[in-house]
Amino acid sequence: MPPDAGPGPAAGALLAVEGLNVSYGASKVLFDVALTVAPREVVACVGRNGAGKSTLLKTISGFLRPDAGSIRCGDTRLLGLRSYEIARLGIKYVPQDKKVFSDLTVRENLELGSYASGDYDWGRITGYFPKLARLMDRKGGYLSGGERQMLMIGRALLGNPKLLLVDEPAEGLAPSIVSHLREVLRELSAATALVLVEQNLPLVCAIANRVYALKEGRIVAELSEPGSISPGACERYL
Repeated sequence: MPPDAGPGPAAGALLAVEGLNVSYGASKVLFDVALTVAPREVVACVGRNGAGKSTLLKTISGFLRPDAGSIRCGDTRLLGLRSYEIARLGIKYVPQDKKVFSDLTVRENLELGSYASGDYDWGRITGYFPKLARLMDRKGGYLSGGERQMLMIGRALLGNPKLLLVDEPAEGLAPSIVSHLREVLRELSAATALVLVEQNLPLVCAIANRVYALKEGRIVAELSEPGSISPGACERYL
């Protein structure tokens, strides 16, 4: 067990990762990573650039194949499943790059998400992000970074996922948009579990129930006790 690690909610976990090792060619990135996520829990992963945080999310969502380890969603093993099969299980991934289909409008981007999920309840999406309702006919290539982030999260919410994996949602965004995003993520957690990779520690500490700190591909701390999740406590492990 890593230093300062608590027992974690292994029993009844929505997501359980054990002994995860991941490499890019000959370069090993993750070493024996283990974590759990309970239903409707907000779990954050923090660490410096290159710590392996994005690699962890890509592996859980099926875009990378690990060298060893186990990933389970309830009783379902995720290893060996394709990314779209994992998405159909209710695990959606929002990557860091903030890329949308630039030649398609906001409406068309959402239509693609609806076609894949069978969920056409856009009112719920625009309830979280009212600005999208005014941008329906704007092409993705003309959206700001904050607007693209809204669209990516909104598109991922179609199908009512039970787990949302979000990579660096606040990166490059204005403080006012980050503040709105914080409230949206907090509201989403009432029904959807979240795994958040983020370097904005005030954002992390405002919404996370548990924080894993990664350093050089290893989990070096797990913070979950009341009062233990603070920017100062997280910075000790970065």
